[in-house]
Amino acid sequence: MVLVGLLGVSSASLSDGASAPVVATAVPIDPADPAHVRFGRLRYLSGWVLSSRQLEFGGYSSLHVDGDHFLTLADTGQFLKFRMPRPGVIQDEQFGRLPDFPGRRGIKADRDSESMTIDPASGDIWVGFEVYNAIYRYAAGFVEATAHRAPPEMAAWPSETGPESIVRLADGRFVVLSENAKLKGGAKAALLFPGDPTDPANVPIRFAYRPPPHYLATDAAQLPDGRLIVLNRHFSFTDGFWAALTIIDPRAIREGAELSGKVLAEFRPPLNIDNMEGISVTRERGKTILWLISDDNQIALQRTLLMKFSLDDRVG
Repeated sequence: MVLVGLLGVSSASLSDGASAPVVATAVPIDPADPAHVRFGRLRYLSGWVLSSRQLEFGGYSSLHVDGDHFLTLADTGQFLKFRMPRPGVIQDEQFGRLPDFPGRRGIKADRDSESMTIDPASGDIWVGFEVYNAIYRYAAGFVEATAHRAPPEMAAWPSETGPESIVRLADGRFVVLSENAKLKGGAKAALLFPGDPTDPANVPIRFAYRPPPHYLATDAAQLPDGRLIVLNRHFSFTDGFWAALTIIDPRAIREGAELSGKVLAEFRPPLNIDNMEGISVTRERGKTILWLISDDNQIALQRTLLMKFSLDDRVG
């Protein structure tokens, strides 16, 4: 979701037909104390400001990391693939555009792609679109769209705060969290599909996710133990951006259930934080790794941050 489109203007970019590298500039998470890297059971390992003069660069709302391969999808229907063979070294950049999306008016609202999840076996990719509250399935690498649907259970979700998070669980079920489809008491609407959400036969369970006070969910991913880690964002013109990570257990999902996220860590200014919208979970040398990326809304006053943390696997 675009939050601050009036705060600034886009920086100079190359034309559609040109190509420009992606540059990673290392940053500490705490500018005042670079040695400050512990946040509860999270440890900040490294982070970078990503930049490029490529016209399509920026606006990244979801992230998938597999080894040294990165795929990030913007809320403009554009995606970026690259490799990071060594920390801060970006190689093999590939910019692309989704082959199909819900609208045909030629405006950004037609392709407001806010969430993404991947089947590691087939490579199929599911993308959640706001405005139309639809889910599309694409063949591996975004070669083509193979199915799409606007589930009726999402029809009443607000057009600008719809399917902000989508996770394909290891057992083949799908969790979809709305950003701000409000329920009683401040909880947010969520769905659990028994299978591919683009298949009408898969009727979802309705439940609720309650983010921490003043936060909204922006993405989620499954941890090795089966639980979900949810990335939550707070924004106001006085506070700026905050981020919080919570954990919920999909085993607790029942029709009408409400799941409250257990706060794992919170990040506020003056920490190096921005509009954090994408999260991916990997394993590295026996450790669980969390990757976060921010949506710069393609304006000069924000940044694309890529951040790497290790997670203490003893988290309760």
